[in-house]
Parts: sequence; structure tokens; C-alpha cells
Amino acid sequence: MKTIQLDTTNEFSAGAMKRFFLVEDSPFFKIINFNLDAGVTFPVHAHDLDGDLSILVLAGEGYFLDGEGQKIPAKAGDLLISQIREPHGVEATTKMRLLVTIAPPI
Repeated sequence: MKTIQLDTTNEFSAGAMKRFFLVEDSPFFKIINFNLDAGVTFPVHAHDLDGDLSILVLAGEGYFLDGEGQKIPAKAGDLLISQIREPHGVEATTKMRLLVTIAPPI
């Protein structure tokens, strides 16, 4: 069993995305905390693998992005779930904290 205090990863870099790997040693899933400064985009991308991912907005506002240019409003408490091979990204309109889970890990 492991406990992680997410307030210890509440750091931002001006005009950039900051990444904290929370679980790196599991053969079953990976959890990553991304903190995006206001105006930063996590570019749309996909992985040529089978698996699933979720993106939970911990704080802030912005948009979930897909491969067709669609912007889906995203705010604290919103959860995106998709296959990892589906194009996905995030655009932050305010400082935004994300918790990404990838299964199986890549």
C-alpha cells in the first residue's frame, strides 16, 4: 500500500508543463501528475498501443482536445476516459492540474 500527498506536487513552471511520475514501478498502470501553466497546451498525440487512459482535472479549467480539432470544456472534477490510441491532449486556460492514469503503462 502507498499513500501520495498530491499537495506536494502543486508546482508550476511559468509558460510550461511540469510532470511528476507518481507510480513508475507497476506493471499494470502508470499515474502521472501534469501541471500546466495558464495558456499551455499539452499537444494532441496518440500511442500505437492497446490500452486505456484517463485524465482527471484536479484543479483549473481548460479543454480536452481530440484529433479532429474539437475542444471539450474541462474543469476541476471532470474526467476524460479513452483508448490510448485515440488522439488526446489538453489546453489550459488557467493554471491546471491533471492526474493521468495509463493502463497498461507505456
